[in-house]
Amino acid sequence: MRKEPPLCKLAIARRTYPCYKISKGKDESARHMEEASIFRRKSRIIRIGSVRIGGDEPIAVQSMTNTDTRNVAATVAQINALERAGCEIARVAIPDADAVRALPDIKKGISIPLIADIHFHAQLAIDAVKNGADGIRINPGNMAKERIAEIVRTAKEHQTAVRIGVNAGSLQKDLLAEYGVSARALYESALRSVSLFEDLGFEQIKLSLKSSDVPMMVEAYRLIAAATDYPLHLGVTEAGTLVDAAVKSALGIGILLAEGIGDTLRVSVTGDPVSELPIAYSILRALKIRKVGAEIISCPTCGRCEIDLAGLVSQVEQALAGRKNYIKVALMGCVVNGPGEAAEADIGIAGGRGFGMLFKKGVACKKVEEKDFVPVLLEEIRSLDNES
Repeated sequence: MRKEPPLCKLAIARRTYPCYKISKGKDESARHMEEASIFRRKSRIIRIGSVRIGGDEPIAVQSMTNTDTRNVAATVAQINALERAGCEIARVAIPDADAVRALPDIKKGISIPLIADIHFHAQLAIDAVKNGADGIRINPGNMAKERIAEIVRTAKEHQTAVRIGVNAGSLQKDLLAEYGVSARALYESALRSVSLFEDLGFEQIKLSLKSSDVPMMVEAYRLIAAATDYPLHLGVTEAGTLVDAAVKSALGIGILLAEGIGDTLRVSVTGDPVSELPIAYSILRALKIRKVGAEIISCPTCGRCEIDLAGLVSQVEQALAGRKNYIKVALMGCVVNGPGEAAEADIGIAGGRGFGMLFKKGVACKKVEEKDFVPVLLEEIRSLDNES
């Protein structure tokens, strides 16, 4: 008989995923949320700066800078670029004391919460809290217990949330010996840390159990979601460059979100972190969890296409990047079938040879020359925004 993993002290009693139907949250995207069939796991609420995490709060999108944190100007510039792209919480690496000392100046230049990411060095975590980090991310598996107690005391004093980040590359030796690199090992490591923090009287925590192995990551989160009510941060670590990162994240994060699991998320992409945000919001929009920004639907093109549809899509994507209000825009390469195939879109263009038809909710409105596709479409979108 399979041995069930033990539940932590604050475990939810039932072993099925403790989910509830998605309710309307408090932000603009949640107010426009369509009724979905997803039942969301009920987690406790914590606060990271101005952002509330868990409960029925909107699932927050995070990213992480790849600048040298000690370079305040570069780091501030990248965080602000991330925010313009939709990032709601930013994380920075803290490799040394100079990076810690940069935190106050970084915070002065940004407007979203800031998380300090620390490995191994407990003193850096303590100092990061004292220097104003809205949250810290640590892996208790690579720190001494007595130093963790010091971190907890400081976090309590400053009311700072802590993310317990467990990953396959830093599992404790005894867990590796018993379970190998597996979902069960990740789960047991996270549960061990949860118990330690609870023993220290600290519960303002968020958990992440990341792996580059998608099935392993999914199973680990399922286990911890059933055993605790702490908010969970989702991500597939070391996911690779853009295409692989998008596929792995859509699968790993998407599967869990579809099961009601997850309170924050990050799509990890090798390269410019700004590229993570469109993928993250596409996942949330595809599942109808958050309706925010511009959702662009476009056909793959065929022999009937007589316009530069790829170029049109690229221009519109760039023009609407970072948009907050939700709108569904259809860009179709066939003037005959396009409007009908995208009838659910708020607005769109169906192109023919040298011209196209502007349509709204599947109804043709006016004929537009190809050279005017983008300016006319953007002007119509502005008009829709003013009407709403």
